[in-house]
Amino acid sequence: MTAHRSLIRRAAAAAAAATAALVLAACGGNNDSSAGHSGHNASSPTASPTAEQGEHNAADVTFAKGMIPHHRQAVEMAALAESRARSAEVKKLAGEIKKAQAPEIKTLSGWLTSWGEEVPKEDESAEHAGHSMSGMMTNDEMDKLETSSGKAFDTAFMEMMIKHHEGAIEMAETEQSDGAYKPAKDMAGNIIDSQSAEITRMNKLLGKS
Repeated sequence: MTAHRSLIRRAAAAAAAATAALVLAACGGNNDSSAGHSGHNASSPTASPTAEQGEHNAADVTFAKGMIPHHRQAVEMAALAESRARSAEVKKLAGEIKKAQAPEIKTLSGWLTSWGEEVPKEDESAEHAGHSMSGMMTNDEMDKLETSSGKAFDTAFMEMMIKHHEGAIEMAETEQSDGAYKPAKDMAGNIIDSQSAEITRMNKLLGKS
């Protein structure tokens, strides 16, 4: 009986040793693939939030980074109309522009933050003026607007804002064709529609249509 138990123990020990050897061999032989799998898992947490928010690409980032300072300048121009414009229609239009674009700045900033991108600084509107972004006013143009009032302001404001809106529409059209993030593409569509309508209004007020 004792001999029989001894044989069972030896067989069990041998089986355990063989199993351990197989496990060690498997771990040793799969170092590369194991590391690769770990790397895949490590990338999953960063990929997951992106999937939840919707895929975005470089065009979406460019759109957000460009539209923020572009909108900031439009809001700055609209704020001047409160005390300088003579036309009630111009004041009303300026108020609508400010009301529409200020919240979009916050939305665009939120997207950039969620994507791990830097939000343009407040003073970047001036830095970009007259350079890379279409429709941005130069420092001289902004100075002219700030120092004018009455009818002269109304005319300068509308002429500059038409140019500004045309630039925004161009940026929005690029986002619609090249972007991937649906909320950004939707915003681009809204910008095209609303600012095209405002251009029509301003042209009528200027007697150009």
